[in-house]
Amino acid sequence: MASFEVRLQPFEELIMNDWKNVLFSAKGRIRRLHYWLWSLGISLVFGVGIGAVGGATGAFNNLERGEFPPLFGLVYLISVVLLTWIGVCLVSKRWHDRNKSGWMYLILFIPIIGGLWTFIECGFMDGTQGPNKYGPSPKGIGGSPDVF
Repeated sequence: MASFEVRLQPFEELIMNDWKNVLFSAKGRIRRLHYWLWSLGISLVFGVGIGAVGGATGAFNNLERGEFPPLFGLVYLISVVLLTWIGVCLVSKRWHDRNKSGWMYLILFIPIIGGLWTFIECGFMDGTQGPNKYGPSPKGIGGSPDVF
């Protein structure tokens, strides 16, 4: 019977050491826990940021009159592009953890079914135990044993 040693990488360590790779690269794998924490955290930061910029520029009051402040539009556009890229990278890493191509992201373009499939498989199903063709297990399972 094979035994597995599990090495947990604390979220704080991931934030401090590897946040650029996690958020801006589609290579590698990411655990479900880190996927959820990064997704919710980034969404919260962007939501608060857009709310603050919208309030500071008066965008929400002007929208009722049919006016749209250009500064808010620019900030919003940059935020949406950045948030979309981060989302693509995080979901691709989850597909990699499931031993599937990051191109599975495109399944999201199938109405209802694609979103539901991605939500269940990337958000709730465990990744491949041990290394796969996309890299070592983010849980540290199945790596080469340390003999000495």
